[in-house]
Parts: sequence; structure tokens; C-alpha cells
Amino acid sequence: MGLFDSLAKNALGSMLGGSAKMDPAAMLSGLLNEAGGLSGMMAQFEKAGLAETFASWVGTGTNMPINADQMKAAVGTENLQALAGKVGMQVHTVLPLLTQFLPQIIDKLTPQGHIHDNNPSGSQIQSVLTSVISSGLGGMFGG
Repeated sequence: MGLFDSLAKNALGSMLGGSAKMDPAAMLSGLLNEAGGLSGMMAQFEKAGLAETFASWVGTGTNMPINADQMKAAVGTENLQALAGKVGMQVHTVLPLLTQFLPQIIDKLTPQGHIHDNNPSGSQIQSVLTSVISSGLGGMFGG
């Protein structure tokens, strides 16, 4: 892992309260695995009436926003509680992070505008997280 990867990982850890019990990439990988990969996650969003929102994240256009209630409906209360427990946080803290970052993560995992790899590798997920975090940090510092 390069220096910037380490910095991005540490930044995400800080945003997660500095007490994360699990590596952020492993956390996201676990969430995807629980859903049945990207296709399974897409099905969860479709079931919650958010097919158009998820499709915008996969597609090459602008990502539609999602609010906390919509995210909770799509991901499910039990999954959110499990995720929060894995990172040592409360659901009310994890939920805003998911609403902010999951659209960008899905977008970067599907650069051609469709789900090419249903189960991205840990290294792919780490690379995407690094990119998303560095973009967010760059925006914070005018980059």
C-alpha cells in the first residue's frame, strides 16, 4: 500500500470515529457480500423502490442523491446494525456516511456504466475507497 493509500485509509478511519474495529475495505466487502454482490445490492434498492437511484450510480451520468431513510429502507435495519457494530459505531453515525459515500463507491466500481464484476476484490474496493476519500479530502482543501 502506498503512502497516499495509507493516508486515505487513515482519513476514513478518522471519519469513522477513529475506533473502527474493521478495515473500511473489509467492511464494504462484507456489506456487498451480505447483499449478494453488486447485483444483489441493486435488487435490494429495486425492492425499496430505488431502482432509478441505484441505476444512476452504476450508469455514466450524474449520481442521484439518496437520503438516510431511503438508504435504511434499501440496506435494511439489521444490516445497518451489523455494519455499525463491525465498525464500533452507532447506526445514526454510519447512515450519513453511507448516504454520502456509497453512491460514489458504486459509481467507481462500475466505470463502464454496468455491473461488470459482481464481486469486486478487496484490492479493487481498497482502490475505490482511496479514490473516493482522496476526492472528498481534495474538495475539503480546495483540490
